[in-house]
Amino acid sequence: MLVIDKERSKEQFVHQVFESIADDYDRMNSILSLRRHKAWRKFTMKKMGVKKGDTVLDVCCGTCDWTIALSQASETGRVVGLDFSQKRLEVGRKKVDRLGLSQRIELVHGNAMNLPYPDHTFDHVTIGFALRNVPDFVQVLREMKRVAKPGGQVVSLELSKPTWPIFRTVYYLYFERILPLLGKWLVNRYQQYQWLPKSLEDFPDYRQLSQMMLEEIGFAKVKVYPLTGGITALHIARKGDE
Repeated sequence: MLVIDKERSKEQFVHQVFESIADDYDRMNSILSLRRHKAWRKFTMKKMGVKKGDTVLDVCCGTCDWTIALSQASETGRVVGLDFSQKRLEVGRKKVDRLGLSQRIELVHGNAMNLPYPDHTFDHVTIGFALRNVPDFVQVLREMKRVAKPGGQVVSLELSKPTWPIFRTVYYLYFERILPLLGKWLVNRYQQYQWLPKSLEDFPDYRQLSQMMLEEIGFAKVKVYPLTGGITALHIARKGDE
């Protein structure tokens, strides 16, 4: 059983959460999002417009579904998936090998707070459903901006907070009460899935995040797309020419 220790750092706790659910991560994502996560990623890929030969870093890549999609879009470009959970990377490696992409995708065990790459390295830097889980999301966004090339894109696909009052009430009922129970019933993981709604409590909504990306991080431009009534939001930020 995973015990929530308030004295333990958020990074240590989140690491333990994702290590413990790695084997069930993909199946539970499909169940809990009603398979909407695939539609959200498809929409994101369309808006990103990755071209053949583009270089991409997928931060907090998890089990590599988005990393694989990025590689397939880039075709010949360098694509790196980075995650701090070795177990999730192991699940992702099996997918990459099964698709014959091991020569095109590099998987790295690393920390989003301190990306191990020089400035101005990648055409696109992405993070999917992980920004709210990191110890300091502003620091992570700064790191993502740093390693993006001038004129490159930094892309975040993340849970957000619905704005329509009635829908928001129903959504929070599901997210806070039903979702942890599904985690318990389906994979015997209650506290791990109880963490998901907690991770969103202090995270900014999509409007606030967009403003922070412009004012605090210093992106030249940010486009925001709230999805499915605002339960998820896509932010595509453009790094200025430096």
